[in-house]
Amino acid sequence: MPASPSSSAQGAREALAVRLQHLRKDAGLTGKDLSARCGWHPAKTTRIQKGDTPPSDTDIRTWCAACDADDQADDLIATARAVDSMYLEWRRLHRNGMRKVQQDWNSLHEQTRVCRVYVSNVPPGFFQTPAFATALMEQITTFQGTPNDVSGAVAARVARSRFLYEGGHRYVVLMEESVLRYRTADPDAMKGQLRHLLAVMPLASVSLGIIPFSAQRTVWPLEAFYLHDDTQAVVETLTAEIKVTQPRELADYAKAFAGLAEMAVYGDAARALIEAAIDALE
Repeated sequence: MPASPSSSAQGAREALAVRLQHLRKDAGLTGKDLSARCGWHPAKTTRIQKGDTPPSDTDIRTWCAACDADDQADDLIATARAVDSMYLEWRRLHRNGMRKVQQDWNSLHEQTRVCRVYVSNVPPGFFQTPAFATALMEQITTFQGTPNDVSGAVAARVARSRFLYEGGHRYVVLMEESVLRYRTADPDAMKGQLRHLLAVMPLASVSLGIIPFSAQRTVWPLEAFYLHDDTQAVVETLTAEIKVTQPRELADYAKAFAGLAEMAVYGDAARALIEAAIDALE
């Protein structure tokens, strides 16, 4: 079983902690010495050095000043902010609603040439109809208790579908058959969503594979993830969006995607599974 998808963020956080620790040692300071210069409890220094507590911008500037290394503060702060952006809780991302997050996703997709997507819960946003997206986002907003700007967020999410029709973008999508069967929206919205999948399948920019319930598993069902070219994977968990950039982990996601793709069916066989799911709603 591979490590948690948050391991890239934790690894980067620990690397930052090591840099701060080296800075202290290069200055010839013990942990107690540095704590005294910073004016905080030694336990705080220990937590920062272990990567247990992410340092604030002020913490980093204070640490660098104590080590007579003010010239390194800006670089360390930039590194800390990059680490912080790797693991973002949905409640934090959605604190002002979901529209801004959807717009940011659109910017990422605009820059992506090949997007490989695996989903085990709902269709990816660029395949969603307005009715389905509305039902899903209403559920998310209620669950998270965040501001309701669903109409604006839906408009931003549906706008992402334009990349299916513009040149320079390719979407290789794998769905578990369960995605077709879950009653995420009411029957009419579900039928509309499934018919939309049939409509986008022939597009030159799209490859859609369905992993049947009956497939002999060589890779177990996973959480949804998006591979943007070969530079970044975005993993969606219940509580957070996790950005994976570590080459070793990117290779693991690419390997998992290849294994999942071998279990999927395509073309007429995939259409038959979608049509069967539509018939089940009649």
